[in-house]
Amino acid sequence: MAHHYRVTVEAIGEENTGGPLVFETSNHDELFAITDRIRSKNIVPDDEAASFAIGLKLFTETMLRHRKHPLFSELQPAIAHFMKALKSTPGT
Repeated sequence: MAHHYRVTVEAIGEENTGGPLVFETSNHDELFAITDRIRSKNIVPDDEAASFAIGLKLFTETMLRHRKHPLFSELQPAIAHFMKALKSTPGT
């Protein structure tokens, strides 16, 4: 089951050359739950957990969709190893 999201990125405190960046995407995981799990693992500071979790999940979902592209196929083993290590990291 795909979960659907609208992502908005806005510049803060600097000259913005393009206005907000808004796009819709889907992910096989529920991103709010993933963000909570990342926070509980204390891998990065709490104020970076959402950025890390969302960035990683957006990237890996795109990589899965395009897994046959040479650029992504070369990354696949390293990302698979990273994701296994991340999932096995104990949380609080």
